Amino acid sequence: MQPATATLANLKIDGDRLRADFEALAQIGETSGGGINRLALSSEDLLARAWFADRVEDAGLRIRDDDAGNLSGLLLSSNANAKTLLVGSHLDSVPNGGRFDGSLGVCAALECLRTIREAGVALPVHLETIDFTDDEGCWRSLFGVRAMAGMLTPDDINDTRGDNAPFRAALTRAGIEPRQVFGARREPESFAGYVELHIEQGSRLERGGIDIGIVTGIVGRTTFEIKFHGQAGHSGTTDMYKRRDALRGAAQFITRAHDVTRERYGDGIFNCGNIDVQPGAFNVIPSRARLTVEVRHVNAAMLGEMETTLMRLARESAAAHLLTVDIERLGGMPAATMSETFIETVEAVCQKLGVSHTRLVSYAGHAAQITSQFMPSAMIFIPSVEGISHHPREFSKWEDVVNGANVLLHTILKLSCSASAG
Repeated sequence: MQPATATLANLKIDGDRLRADFEALAQIGETSGGGINRLALSSEDLLARAWFADRVEDAGLRIRDDDAGNLSGLLLSSNANAKTLLVGSHLDSVPNGGRFDGSLGVCAALECLRTIREAGVALPVHLETIDFTDDEGCWRSLFGVRAMAGMLTPDDINDTRGDNAPFRAALTRAGIEPRQVFGARREPESFAGYVELHIEQGSRLERGGIDIGIVTGIVGRTTFEIKFHGQAGHSGTTDMYKRRDALRGAAQFITRAHDVTRERYGDGIFNCGNIDVQPGAFNVIPSRARLTVEVRHVNAAMLGEMETTLMRLARESAAAHLLTVDIERLGGMPAATMSETFIETVEAVCQKLGVSHTRLVSYAGHAAQITSQFMPSAMIFIPSVEGISHHPREFSKWEDVVNGANVLLHTILKLSCSASAG
């Protein structure tokens, strides 16, 4: 029997139970420095999945897994044909990462479904808390959610660009048949939407003393490999004005790319974090410089313009130093816009609960980057102390965790009962 509206308005998650779950999960893959090492499909990740499955069963929810290894707990509506409101995140981590990234979203989603079930709330949608496979990209970035969206290609499994045998072996060890991962695709029409609670991984909320960040968009990102080709020669005897120094061209490109990004593209980001120089001797002119660069922007059109501009800069920098250049697009993720209806719903919930909030952009990638392509999506951020993430010192205050979980709870309730979710 569904409680009265007044009772629903006062519904809260059990903070102590959520904390017990969170602390238990943090022991799986815990490192000596207090971090987490739970790489996707590793023994630690599989233990975390087993832990999650046990918690799902203990909560009286139905377990579901798919051909890509995504693991879910279901709270079913009495209407068998109802749509599904998806809530969750991921249990895998980066190497020696933090305890909150991903784990918070899964634990909070589970606690919300438990709270709703125990309160006897009957909703017109199915609720599903999910752990996405390899969200962090140990093997393939956002693998599980891309499988659900039908965005995987044979290149994700086959040896088209490299040796994927270790990935296929890891899938097989986890009980996932590599050739069947495409079967994880689900119809967009079956979903009411997706909501995720996450730490900010930045310091804007903490600096502003704000409780909740409501994500408006997630930056798209594209990765390129750029090779500048010149000519090796003796560093002491080759005329400085006749050199074809590949590293010099690469250095000019990197400097100009940073300057142009700051001058023209506002929220755009350019990064070069990998340079390989050949032959690599201090007394030999570099004949080749290979760079891996990344371009990010929250606006899809601006991201495309940035890519065009920066690749033109690479060609100009090569020509200026008598070099040739090869450019290969390695991959990327689309820029994403969150649902305005969902954003307004989270804002209304924050106002009702009396927590401060602001709209902001996510500069890190998330599953909602993919879900937003085929269902309305929202992300709720809580403050990160000092903005630290992907590091053992990653930390959020527990009162912020509880705030975020209660905002998630009432967002689920409001979306479930709204026309847009039905």
